[in-house]
Amino acid sequence: MKQAKEAVPVRVDTPAAVARQQMGFGDTSGYGELSGEYFTFASGTDLTPLLTGLEDDLCQCPHWGYVLEGELAAEYADGREEISQAGELFYWPPGHTIRANDASEIVMFSPQEEHAAVLDHVLAKVSEGG
Repeated sequence: MKQAKEAVPVRVDTPAAVARQQMGFGDTSGYGELSGEYFTFASGTDLTPLLTGLEDDLCQCPHWGYVLEGELAAEYADGREEISQAGELFYWPPGHTIRANDASEIVMFSPQEEHAAVLDHVLAKVSEGG
């Protein structure tokens, strides 16, 4: 799921502040604390090889975030691909991999225990050469 800023409904609109809120943007039930994360990706970065060995060889952690710069493609187990671009909110449910189509920067929020395990796996893959 992704959504451009302009498509997020305005709830408060005053001269001092504008608040936009999209309801139903992913379910956090059953997850503990969230971590706040900032990622940068070089153009062409594909995380797929680094996820090999995880369940279905995909990231099984959900993520909510915002694309600051660039364009990323999320690919899901069913073969579906979704593009998220600068200025869009995104939700990547469990069962995905990510590819940076451009140099990209994102801010992301993830269940911290689940994503820490994925990042540990990625670090191990990087240290063994991919």
